[in-house]
Amino acid sequence: MSQAELNGEFFTLDRFPPNVEDPSLQAWDAADEYLLQQVGDTGGLTLIFNDSFGALACALAERHPVSIGDSYIAELATGHNLRMNGIDESSVTFQDSLSPLPSAPALVLIKIPKQLALLEQQLRALREVATPETRIIAGAKTRDIHNSTMALFEKILGPTTTSLAWKKARLIHCTFSAPVLNEASDIFSWPLDGTDFTIHNHANVFSRSGLDIGARLFLQHLPEGIDGEMVDLGCGNGVIGLQLLAKNPQGRVLFVDESHMAVASSQLNVERNLPEAVARSEFMVNNALAGIEPDRFDAVFCNPPFHQQHAITDHIAWQMFNDARRALKYGGALYIVGNRHLDYFRKLKRVFGNCTTIDTNNKFVVLKAVKVRKTR
Repeated sequence: MSQAELNGEFFTLDRFPPNVEDPSLQAWDAADEYLLQQVGDTGGLTLIFNDSFGALACALAERHPVSIGDSYIAELATGHNLRMNGIDESSVTFQDSLSPLPSAPALVLIKIPKQLALLEQQLRALREVATPETRIIAGAKTRDIHNSTMALFEKILGPTTTSLAWKKARLIHCTFSAPVLNEASDIFSWPLDGTDFTIHNHANVFSRSGLDIGARLFLQHLPEGIDGEMVDLGCGNGVIGLQLLAKNPQGRVLFVDESHMAVASSQLNVERNLPEAVARSEFMVNNALAGIEPDRFDAVFCNPPFHQQHAITDHIAWQMFNDARRALKYGGALYIVGNRHLDYFRKLKRVFGNCTTIDTNNKFVVLKAVKVRKTR
């Protein structure tokens, strides 16, 4: 939790979920401050893109902005920070990046996302509703604005300039001129080796351009013969859950991710590759397994992220492990794949009281932990 002076006012801002291991990580940065300096007296509809923890939304709440992004956790964080500052949550409208944008915005503020593909998808969507009078300003740390970033704005929207650096942040100013632009799909597809499946990926999905090597190892060890409920936790494009459905024709799979695009990709992949398994599938945008009833699932499968935005952290993995234990039936198991250096073996043993190594290579490890009754 930290005090931030934004737009001439002080706000108390929290990261969400709170990072107890490194509480010094701020929920705002210099790019937020720099963007807010540019707002001035611009009136009319305000769109905010990729507001990770709600700093921009809190500072501009009086403008009743529309906050657009792919992260459900960012939405939860924004709501949390609005409440902490006594701001009515209804003053901010949330919208995921796959939904059509409101027409003719007067002001657009964009925090540059990590994934260039997501930025392109968002700029193409903005192109459909912007006008030459729309003020378009993007911001990020100086190190995260590249020539390719500038070129994308130029290609999709129009003339683009960049500001001087300030507190190691930089701004992009863009004027909409509707340059000639070829149509392009935001969905990237590739064949899954050893199967007849084609994997479809929306713009912000992890390992969008091909099967990552951790998942490749994990796929070799998925169990068969499960006729109950399973979870693909942090599902991404759903390749793990898709194979679970194929290997367990009596089983059901819940696909969960905090990314709207990930869940949409998972649903698309089941519909396109195993349409007969749609009835055995459920798709949920959620913060890990928050709100899921205890003792429900026979197995949970997970490739945990070890970063949040640009910060390297394992607190999301901890949450996933604890949520998995609560949601599993006794005798049910959590299967994970992760980088060896993250020492998930020790973490799982602490949460579950047991852990077994299924396989390992020079970079990744596949682990299994079973929910048993804790002994005193």
